[in-house]
Amino acid sequence: MYQAGRRNEPSPAVLLYNIPAANGPYHVNLYLAETYSPRFHVGARVFNVKMQGNAVFTNLDVFAEAGSDAALIKGADVSVSSGVLSIEFDNVVGQAKVFAIEVLPGTSGPALTLSFKYPDGTPVVGTLAYNITSSLLSFQGSAPLAAGSAQCVLFANPSALGISTQFQVTMSLTDSAGHVLWQMSLGMNPAQINLGAIQSSELDVIVQKQ
Repeated sequence: MYQAGRRNEPSPAVLLYNIPAANGPYHVNLYLAETYSPRFHVGARVFNVKMQGNAVFTNLDVFAEAGSDAALIKGADVSVSSGVLSIEFDNVVGQAKVFAIEVLPGTSGPALTLSFKYPDGTPVVGTLAYNITSSLLSFQGSAPLAAGSAQCVLFANPSALGISTQFQVTMSLTDSAGHVLWQMSLGMNPAQINLGAIQSSELDVIVQKQ
């Protein structure tokens, strides 16, 4: 799979995939690697990725994250409402390059809502960032809070998708002024998780203003 990839060229062009898909939630994996020796250094190939018109990876530098001739998988959750899943690669330095795109159904798992408020009950204005890593996969991204909350849909049974290794999960909340207000790190093994009986869950967090 990593013998040949597709580059975004000529340089000013936009590499855009429009994939027909039934409306609903999906998880998209991008299979990346830096295999071109003249670009075996940090900053040699940098690009942005949008899904459904929203930025999911900004200033992505595969070599900086994985080194040379090493696989890097970046994943993001998206929702389709118009019958088309769009994935756009935009050049920053050099040409964006992708080796494969995997689209998985974001099936029927429970919703997890994280709500952030100040002690006086005011919703926090800011961004929730997440980073999920293992020896095989890497997912990261961020989402702005809506009325102090962010929501995601979990896989009801991750091991059914072949996800059965130990993961390290890190989440952080940054306010609109750039202050980190909250962080949480935990380890988990999806092989030991089955959330099928859970309808939804919510985590309420009180944070101090900086």
